[in-house]
Amino acid sequence: MVETQEFFPFGCLLKYLFTLLGLVLFLLDIALDIQTVVLFYQDGSYVYMAVMIFLLLGSSVLLQVFSWIWYSDSVGKIETKVEKFADKHLLIKPFHFLQLGVCLRFAGVIETSTVDFIRRIKNFRNGVRHSVREDGKLKYDFLMLRLFEAFSENIPQLTLILSRILQRGELELIAGLKILTAASAIIFNVALYHQGMHVHGSKGCKMSSISTGVYFLWNLLLIIPRVTALALFCSVLPCFIIAHFLSLWMLLVLVAWSQKTDHMKSPGWEWLYRAAVGLIWYFSWFNVSKKGSIKVKMAIYCSLMALDTTMLLGFWCWKVFEYAGCWSSLNPYVVTSTLLGLNAIGILVKIIYYRWFHPKLPEPSEGVQFRQAVKYDADSTDSTDSTDSFPENIAAAPAQPLTGVLKRSSTMFANFYF
Repeated sequence: MVETQEFFPFGCLLKYLFTLLGLVLFLLDIALDIQTVVLFYQDGSYVYMAVMIFLLLGSSVLLQVFSWIWYSDSVGKIETKVEKFADKHLLIKPFHFLQLGVCLRFAGVIETSTVDFIRRIKNFRNGVRHSVREDGKLKYDFLMLRLFEAFSENIPQLTLILSRILQRGELELIAGLKILTAASAIIFNVALYHQGMHVHGSKGCKMSSISTGVYFLWNLLLIIPRVTALALFCSVLPCFIIAHFLSLWMLLVLVAWSQKTDHMKSPGWEWLYRAAVGLIWYFSWFNVSKKGSIKVKMAIYCSLMALDTTMLLGFWCWKVFEYAGCWSSLNPYVVTSTLLGLNAIGILVKIIYYRWFHPKLPEPSEGVQFRQAVKYDADSTDSTDSTDSFPENIAAAPAQPLTGVLKRSSTMFANFYF
């Protein structure tokens, strides 16, 4: 277990506030989901209501399945009191059956953050330099679940609501609030995932808030035109959006299979993971394997997505020119050029990030130490803002096969850094 030295816990305070903000957004998003479904029902938009309910239930079931599988792999590694209580009284399975498994994980994260924050404040009030021990073996599963939620629920909902607004030409208060909360959830989960990938104490892979900001910026600049293009296409050709999604999604799942991903315990569940990866790729880039050159993979992916987005905008322009009276408020030339311009800027910022802000690999002489450190960190530490070096004896950590949460967290680190 790695220990860090600190006086006033500024980093811990920010992390604690960030965790509380995530909880507020999570609860607010649930409330607005219900309000949005009611709004669709009251307006007679039954198709939109059905799609909204499908997205909510589909995303929830997907997250509960992953959460349950990962809890099953983590027997003996549950650390928080609330999760231990649920495990002791055989409540983990009922919680997931009732679609509350993610809530249980959120409760564990809140408990860990609160205990750690209170402990550090006490140390500061006592005026002593104290070693803070970080735990969080199951945190990486939570990060992945939140990332899945952003791309299986928040972004599809954002696309659906934008499509409805474009068709009706008006913005209701509930729909506007839902757009804001969905966008905030996307921002939060993407930034949280990036910060979570900070290997504690790695002198070879230091990460700053600026790095997280640039990482989020290129994601935002690429997601905005992608979601807008999908919404515009859906608003004029709603029946074809399903065929578009299924055809491209199945192709992306096959690409994930070709990358020989190894994130789950069994080959059967690995296909579910690949299906989720294909869903993420439908909207944004996410590295899942060290196989092949990451530069080549990103170049192919960005080219494919840029071509697909251009095609979606082309179909929208065709329908606008055909029925110009319905779209008099939108200039196709301005909209298309703006979205494609944002996409080009996003690709440029992405190149800048990977060139100057992405955590650098250690020197060749430190390669072995870094790989062992990643495994060690996945086994025993939580992500922090510390930039201290690893303990000297970390290089001597025994290499052994990893399973369960240790394997998943190690895979996440390796795919992100390499």
